[in-house]
Amino acid sequence: MSNAKYLGIWMDHSTAHLIEFSKDAMETTTINSDFTHEDKEETLNRSEHVMHNKENHQHAEYYKKLGEVIKDYQEVLLFGPTDAKSELANILLTDHRFAKVKVEVKSADKMKEHEQHTFVKDYFTKRISIQ
Repeated sequence: MSNAKYLGIWMDHSTAHLIEFSKDAMETTTINSDFTHEDKEETLNRSEHVMHNKENHQHAEYYKKLGEVIKDYQEVLLFGPTDAKSELANILLTDHRFAKVKVEVKSADKMKEHEQHTFVKDYFTKRISIQ
């Protein structure tokens, strides 16, 4: 990703679409969680306890990947239909490496890529004009 200061992330527990806010054309980069529906089925058949441990470990890795990208931005908008955005925000708030990153969480439904771009553009356009 470039030297942009603002990043929007539409996310759920399996996929994150990272969208840098810029006046030029915005592009989406995707990060996927390694915990798939097939993994869940397989581990659930063995043990529910094993499934939850594996799921928690995979979510931690997913959030860690996102954190590596987020640390380079001034402001980040997390949005999407599940609690994944709030879970990530809580992790970021407790980590001193993200103290200078302003993180905002917004609820949003499933969206097509152009709708995600519009959401990010509208949010940061309003934020920047206020500052």
